[in-house]
Amino acid sequence: MTESAPTTTASTPARKRILTGDRPTGPLHIGHYAGSLKNRVRLQTEYDTFILIADVQAMTDNFENPQKVRDNVLEVALDYLAVGLRPEHSTFVVQSMVPEIAELTVFFLNLVTVSHLRQNPTVKTEIAQKGYGESVPAGFFVYPVSQAADITAFQASLVPVGEDQLPMIEQTREIVRRFNNLYAPVLIEPKAMVPEGTVARLPGIDGQAKMSKSLGNAVYLGDSADELAKKVRAMYTDPGHLRVEDPGKIEGNTVFTYLDAFDPDTEHVAELKARYQRGGLGDVKVKKYLLEVLEAELGPIRERRAEFARNMDEVERIVKAGTEKGREVAAQTMDAARRAMRLDYF
Repeated sequence: MTESAPTTTASTPARKRILTGDRPTGPLHIGHYAGSLKNRVRLQTEYDTFILIADVQAMTDNFENPQKVRDNVLEVALDYLAVGLRPEHSTFVVQSMVPEIAELTVFFLNLVTVSHLRQNPTVKTEIAQKGYGESVPAGFFVYPVSQAADITAFQASLVPVGEDQLPMIEQTREIVRRFNNLYAPVLIEPKAMVPEGTVARLPGIDGQAKMSKSLGNAVYLGDSADELAKKVRAMYTDPGHLRVEDPGKIEGNTVFTYLDAFDPDTEHVAELKARYQRGGLGDVKVKKYLLEVLEAELGPIRERRAEFARNMDEVERIVKAGTEKGREVAAQTMDAARRAMRLDYF
């Protein structure tokens, strides 16, 4: 008779745990803020929050420039603290310093096929965007599996994501189900949390769909007041709106997209849109108003960031303490996983 595998469970958090994170390839911008950071600040007191500084994932397409990744780990942590994420509520974890994630990734790779990875819509889109073709690095190709390990290592039950990331979470759920069915039910099957009221994707100031450092079209959380003003003045509007009295288009107009994202006075924004569309509102005036809105939102963040930056030893201490806490949790998960797979030899 074959002896059944023992049922073992990793420690389950007392309250629901969420996992989010960012790749440290540069300082965070207002696209990150509108799309996820504001929501994380709200959620951190409701959930046991782990935030992964995903340097391993960043290395999948920055492997030739590791210094870039290293330089931005604490920069990202600064941005977290600046927007209001607090170490007493949110645990910041450096991904590469938790080797249990890599170990779990190796075992998960046995549970997913190449064809299934190739069909993942998010992977297909990102491979196309980066122009890899058939030369895609293996590490980049399998990062959905690594992401599954990230989530399960910390026993997260909820993962806040945008609609475009839902296939990644479903892949994680499939991997967890297969692991639990094959070995023992020791891993939590996470659910996607699509927050309401967040911006799916904020365009760059040039109107491009993607905001990034390489394109030079991003507004960063640490930008000075002068830098912010300069970028707002350069924002893409309606190229056909040449005179104040000309009717203008708001579709694809970056200024109005940003007002929708950041101005709580929706009635006033609606009035501005109507005036712009019928003619009588110039780009200079509406940009001046947007600058006031953004400065009210980003000014306090800029000040807090500068204050934390004056004591980088403390920032490093916060990240180190969070990483140590994260590794303790991941080690418990990995111990349970090894026992389930009968790999706990001694």
